Amino acid sequence: MAYWLVKSDPETYSFERMKKEKKTMWDGVRNYAARNNLRAMKKGDLCFFYESMNGEPSVVGIVKVAKEAYQDPTTTEDWSVVDLEYNKALKPVTLKQVKANAKLSQMALVRLSRLSVQPVTDAEWQEVMKMSGS
Repeated sequence: MAYWLVKSDPETYSFERMKKEKKTMWDGVRNYAARNNLRAMKKGDLCFFYESMNGEPSVVGIVKVAKEAYQDPTTTEDWSVVDLEYNKALKPVTLKQVKANAKLSQMALVRLSRLSVQPVTDAEWQEVMKMSGS
C-alpha cells in the first residue's frame, strides 16, 4: 500500500462534504505531475485529505482509493480521476506544524506546496499520524 495527500479548497470540496457523501470522484486535476500521481494510486491506498484554504491549511482526515485511475469524464483531454471514499477524521495538523517538524522537511507538502496530489512516504505518514494523535 502507498500513501498520498490530496488537496482541496473547502469551497470546492470540503472534508465535511466527503464525510456526508462517503465517496466521490476526484476530478478537476489539471497538472501533469498530479495526474501521474493519480494514475499511480492503487485501490486501498490511503490519502491524507488536506484543506488548503478556509482558515489554517491543514491535514484534516483520511480517504481511501476506492477505484483506480480512469478517464476524467469532465473533459475529452488526457486527464484522469480516481474515486475516493471517506475513511476517518483526524485532529487537524496544520501546515505550520508540518513545516516546524524537522522529520517532515522533505515532505512534498513542504517542497512542492502547490501540487494538488502528492506522494507521502511511510515515515511521513507515521509522523503526521503521530502529530494528529492517531
